[in-house]
Amino acid sequence: MKSIVFMGTPDFAVPVLRSLIEEGYHIPLVVTQPDRPKGRKKVMTPPPVKEEALKQGIRVFQPEKIKDDYDPIKEIDPDLIVTAAFGQILPKGLLDIPEYGCINVHASLLPEFRGGAPIHYALLKGKEKTGITIMYMVEALDAGDMLSQEVLEIEETDHVGTLHDKLSEIGSNLLLDTIPKLFEGSISPIQQNDDEATYAPNIKREQEQIDWNQSASAIYDHVRGLHPWPVASTTVNGKNMKVWWVEKTDQTSSEAPGKIVGHNRDQILVSCQGRDTIALKEIQLAGKKRTDVKDYLNGSGQLLEVGTQLGE
Repeated sequence: MKSIVFMGTPDFAVPVLRSLIEEGYHIPLVVTQPDRPKGRKKVMTPPPVKEEALKQGIRVFQPEKIKDDYDPIKEIDPDLIVTAAFGQILPKGLLDIPEYGCINVHASLLPEFRGGAPIHYALLKGKEKTGITIMYMVEALDAGDMLSQEVLEIEETDHVGTLHDKLSEIGSNLLLDTIPKLFEGSISPIQQNDDEATYAPNIKREQEQIDWNQSASAIYDHVRGLHPWPVASTTVNGKNMKVWWVEKTDQTSSEAPGKIVGHNRDQILVSCQGRDTIALKEIQLAGKKRTDVKDYLNGSGQLLEVGTQLGE
């Protein structure tokens, strides 16, 4: 029986690992990132892939830097290495070990959105479709030859959370379809066109801030492209406010972008570029809990009065 070493870290990779196990593949080792401190109390927390591997009784290896430490993989001498959101570029010495190479499940239609946040960028850039690419790993960021792809249409109501789950499932199924063809040699890899490559680096803190000098559509894409993590934000009277969800409206305004121009029962209207408005639906004021705007307005609602400027 051919052996597969699986390498992955976050929630996205868990269904992929689970599908390999359920399909009956022999997985003697799972490689994932080290445990990290999490939350305000900085509790050391294992990656989701580690938790799943231990639940399945599979040995786990957690190198700080895979380029400096991959002897446990070398000792196993696997036939194939499968990665899914592992988080590090694999060194040539590791790539050369498996007879069938190292393949990666990537959440975009390569060569578009190489990098660590392809799901976020598909939404942030207002794309109408995304998908999964399974490709060979090389010593460069998501630049290997492609083995298979599947397209997913992005729905108007999609956000990072929904796309994440859809793409993880698609990736799991596409991988199970691809591996047998890889083993039997019936796949002809397709080289990526580097001239068409775009990149999706990990989201930085400053990218969370909403630019109100944009259209309502662009702001909507910004909010859903950061929902439910790391979450869009703006400022109110110099303090940060998270904007969990918004909706586009058909109302217009001549006020400056970012100004609150109206309230109704369950939304706060904010002016955007080009006379657009957008409705705040779910917010989190500094030091407060996440709340629906309806509940906020039923309380004091004093901080977000009509005329208040957001994102000063």
